[in-house]
Amino acid sequence: MSELNTKTSPATKQAPGPEEKGKADSAKKAEEDEEIDIDLTAPETEKAALAIQGKFRRFQKRKKDASS
Repeated sequence: MSELNTKTSPATKQAPGPEEKGKADSAKKAEEDEEIDIDLTAPETEKAALAIQGKFRRFQKRKKDASS
């Protein structure tokens, strides 16, 4: 997950400069330009969607049961 950066203290961190901001903007554009073509009628896609939905529903049920 997230790791602590031991080389710099939080007080020395600064807002990203124009160069770093430009890099982030170009990365966003690259992601937006990349088009993902998924065949939504493929049987594998339907199986994957059902599996994801089932796991999510079980997660929601466990979450609800734990908080009750």
